[in-house]
Formats: sequence, structure tokens, C-alpha cells
Amino acid sequence: MNNSSSIVLSENQWYEIDKIIKDTGNDQHRLIPMLEKIQNYLGYIPVCVQEKISKKTGIPEAEIYGVVSFYSYFTMEPRARHRVQVCLGTACYVKGGKEIADRIKTLYNVEAGQSTTDGRFTYEEARCFGTCGLAPVIVVDGEVYGKVKVEDIEQILGQYK
Repeated sequence: MNNSSSIVLSENQWYEIDKIIKDTGNDQHRLIPMLEKIQNYLGYIPVCVQEKISKKTGIPEAEIYGVVSFYSYFTMEPRARHRVQVCLGTACYVKGGKEIADRIKTLYNVEAGQSTTDGRFTYEEARCFGTCGLAPVIVVDGEVYGKVKVEDIEQILGQYK
């Protein structure tokens, strides 16, 4: 797990997190909705917040961590202003998805799951968006770009400041 001592949240943020936990309840079946609310509020779910949830609800830390790390919606790291996802499912991979991914990593000096140092992009690799007919696909802030070529990357991402 990440080192939770390096995360600094404000008193107001802790208050809001406590409120979300209290309002959602300590039922294990409400864990995902609780995590969604915290993610929407904070933008991510660091380990220190997972520990707080465990203490307040009695849900084991390992279970909370398992849910946060399993679902791609959740993140334990703050995201940048724009989320860039490259599909590496079979159709996209075969039609150039890997080359697109490599180009983004080289252009922006970023690896999957990381954000650029300027806070502009968080880069992620996905397995499938269900848009195989448009392969290869990238998604930026929910906007789908299909039939992307490596040489299109700078123009597409250049729109996002």
C-alpha cells in the first residue's frame, strides 16, 4: 500500500469524508456507493482515507483496498486535469493501440497510472471500451476518438490545456 503519511488533507476535507461515511452507513453492501461519493468529493481515495473508513465502519482495510484497487473507476492517486485512456484490447492493439500508447508515454514522459508533472494529463491503459469498430480508440475526459493514428496524438491532446 502507499505511504499514507505523505497525504495531507485539510480539516474540512476530513469533516466531509466523516460526513459521507456517517451518511452512507457502515453496511458492507454500501461500501462501493460510499467510495464513489468520496472519490467524487476528493478526486481519489488515498490509503489514509481507506484506513479511516475501516475504523469508522469496521470493514477490514484489506477489503476496502481490494475494492479500490480492483475497480478502474477508483484511484489512490490524485488525477490530473485531463484523463487520457488508450484502449489496448485485442482490436485496438492489433490496429496500432500499442504504438499510440508508446507515443503518449514518450511525448509526455508518463507511464500508465501516472500523471504528467505539469498536472495536465493522467494516463491510463484500458482493456476495452466496446468500440471495436472504431479501433484504435483513445478516450479523453470521456470523449471517444476512433481510428486514431500515431500522428494524430499531438493534435488530439493539444486541444486539452
